[in-house]
Amino acid sequence: MTFKRKAAPVVALTVAALALTACASSSRDSGTDSSAAAGGTGTFTFGAAGAPKLFDPFYATDGETFRVSRQIFDTLVSIKDGTADLEPGLAEKWEPSADGKDWTFTLRKGVKFTDGTDFNAEAVCKNFERMFDQNEAGAAAAEYWADTMGAFKSDAANSLYKGCKAEGDDKVVLSVTAATSKFPAMLSLTSFSMQSPTAMDKGKANEVAKAGDGFTYPAYSQAPVGTGAFKLEAYDEANKTVTLVRNDDHWGDKAKSAKLVFKIIPDESTRRQELQAGSIDGYDLPNPVDWKGLKDEGNQVEVRPAFNIFYLGLNPKAGNENLKNLKVRQALYHAINREQLVATQLPEGAEVATQFMPKAVKGYNADIKPYAYDVEKAKSLLAEAGATGMTLKFAYPSEVTRPYMPDPQKLYDAIKTDFEAVGIKVETETKPWNGGYLDNVSGSKYDAYFLGWTGDYNSADNFIGTFFGNLKSNRFGTEAQDFGPALSDALKAADAIVDEDERAKAYEDLNKKIMEDYLPGLAISHSPPAIVVSKNVTGLVASPLTAERFASVEVKK
Repeated sequence: MTFKRKAAPVVALTVAALALTACASSSRDSGTDSSAAAGGTGTFTFGAAGAPKLFDPFYATDGETFRVSRQIFDTLVSIKDGTADLEPGLAEKWEPSADGKDWTFTLRKGVKFTDGTDFNAEAVCKNFERMFDQNEAGAAAAEYWADTMGAFKSDAANSLYKGCKAEGDDKVVLSVTAATSKFPAMLSLTSFSMQSPTAMDKGKANEVAKAGDGFTYPAYSQAPVGTGAFKLEAYDEANKTVTLVRNDDHWGDKAKSAKLVFKIIPDESTRRQELQAGSIDGYDLPNPVDWKGLKDEGNQVEVRPAFNIFYLGLNPKAGNENLKNLKVRQALYHAINREQLVATQLPEGAEVATQFMPKAVKGYNADIKPYAYDVEKAKSLLAEAGATGMTLKFAYPSEVTRPYMPDPQKLYDAIKTDFEAVGIKVETETKPWNGGYLDNVSGSKYDAYFLGWTGDYNSADNFIGTFFGNLKSNRFGTEAQDFGPALSDALKAADAIVDEDERAKAYEDLNKKIMEDYLPGLAISHSPPAIVVSKNVTGLVASPLTAERFASVEVKK
């Protein structure tokens, strides 16, 4: 992808190592080198857009929770800083069987969780069995497992995960039921972080319960234990701060800062003011109109590649039968002036989307043309569908800024105006991102809603497989539409193709079918997001996945 950067460049996005025949070995520090000494005594304070939903990443679904969790936990497979490439994490290397179903991981030796529990093959298997064995509420809350593994122990026949076997202390075999393009890359997901079995047992980590449209979580969710560069010291809800302290026993290079504080500041303009005042040292997703001013003030504005998608989800399970009609969904698409939206509401370098993945992902179909802005065509399609003057319960989130959605309300106002121009009656709904919005989206409470996705790793399955692959739990209500089962089955078949080129062609064909024949939602745009830190900050490595780890960051006063 290409775009004109307005600030210092980040490391270029590269293709992830996803071939089934690949193996990897470690060149990272094992924790035994005396050069990996503890860092300074300073504090890095980061302005967070929202509070973490909880601290157990297995049940997390949002970026603010993952931002904190990523500092506390390590994963078996990691992502090399500044790229989308796989690299060793808690596993030094891995090797697949010939059929791609059994993967042998060689683990780092001498690693301990911050409660003193040994990290070893037994701990790995206990983690995977914990993730697999969920009650009904836990299964509903653990969306990343459902999206990638498909099912839990209660429905084992439909699960990608098959089992885990320890072979001594430092080797473990993870087995899946079918070859898949996403293994082992999925193990880099923060949701699949390795957690202390001792702490999980003590805190009854799996005792999740349904509570209205959401969930209640056990004690462990507020006191997680990992092997990461930092460990949780306190969450002060009254003062809206999360404080982490350096893990001086970390197996790798020790964190440069003694403390890492996340100061929760929902308003983006307030985050900028606090950066200017020196009360925070950085924040994510500065408003694009502020990039030049921030840089002129001496701050470091790092612009990442647009490895994301912003979309308008449609869900007929909320009760609007009109949304089952392809002509209605096409009408909504033609009603949106996306060229104007991108030009006026999104940063330089943003692009109108033609499908539900960015250009960098193999399987992107370059032949798909964008739906044109055409008010009269939208009106005509609505009339043909018998939906002229239809009502749409349309929602947007508050108290959040996302890489693909820098100002949700302004984007909403523009699209709402476009819908009203073709005769649609819009009922506006809004809730805080972690205060009911995400739960309501998952609970099929809205006809239409804003969401998006920044890729976790470079894979077509991580985009369209995540969105539409799980028939019963996806947020587009495809279960309620005729094409739902066919799309779900086709995505599973594409993911299981071992040959990379053949698999890419299958995804190209699927992207065309999704956009022309199914249209379960409306892909809007791709945006290059930025992160900003003060001139005193050193060591930040911006991530195209917006998945920065702050162990390398230090504030020079």
